[in-house]
Amino acid sequence: MSLITVGTVAFDKISTPFGASDKIVGGATTYISLAASYFTKDVNLVSVVGGDFPKEFLRTMEEKGINLEGLQIKEDEKSFFWEGKYHFDMNSRDTLETQLNVLETFEPKLPASYQNCEFLMLGNLAPQVQLEVIEQLEKRPKLVVLDTMNFWMDIALEDLKKVLKKVDVLTINDEEARQLSGEYSLVKGARKILEMGPKFLVIKKGENGALLIDDEQMFYAPALPMEDVMDPTGAGDTFAGGFIGYLAKTRDISFENMKRAVILGSAMASFTVEKFGTERLMDLTEDEIDHRIQLFVDLVDFDILLVE
Repeated sequence: MSLITVGTVAFDKISTPFGASDKIVGGATTYISLAASYFTKDVNLVSVVGGDFPKEFLRTMEEKGINLEGLQIKEDEKSFFWEGKYHFDMNSRDTLETQLNVLETFEPKLPASYQNCEFLMLGNLAPQVQLEVIEQLEKRPKLVVLDTMNFWMDIALEDLKKVLKKVDVLTINDEEARQLSGEYSLVKGARKILEMGPKFLVIKKGENGALLIDDEQMFYAPALPMEDVMDPTGAGDTFAGGFIGYLAKTRDISFENMKRAVILGSAMASFTVEKFGTERLMDLTEDEIDHRIQLFVDLVDFDILLVE
């Protein structure tokens, strides 16, 4: 039930209406891998960092069962860096600075030990890089999940469409779903996106939950109302990590099991927003995760008397 996660391992600097961080560890595949590690201990990471990245953090990831054989370390270069500022609604943000650094020339290389993986999670990266990973696999995985964003729709739409033909699940937010499909209605937009290649679409709606859609069914999972939201950075990636981690653990890719995976992903994302960066994901307990999942179950559990 091996899982490959692909994306950025990076630095972030974040400010929100409720606080600010210094330069901290972030990156899409950092969140994805950490979240997935709570469900499967066979996580194989593919990414690149510079010599400035803290070695102790890498050791911690390895202690959590994350295989870093596919992590390139370019000692004489700097890691990817992003700085952003969130508005009061915590859904919109301004990018203050982006330094591509090692990411500018990143060419993913899959170690031989990563071959024959059953699950592949392609975190947010240039579509061409995502395609290169798929093409390096000798055998198609049981499930390929792709995350992307509006930036790539703006500058690399044709490359993105090529990748979409090769994946099973696409995860994007509602704004990105509307841009990609050209439809305001998420239901109509989902139909158009599914025609592009994916069999399943997950639309992340932040504090409003998530939608899971295929060509016949639809499932909505609410987000857990949180008392304290410090930093939403990485919540979507954490969702993806919980989602793919649970599917890798159960090896069941039916729509019914994906519904459970959406709940698990939402539960993991709810932890991330409670503190800055990856801090909350570093030391979760099984009891904490079980309790958070139960809160989601209780949130939507009700009886209703139908009118006759």
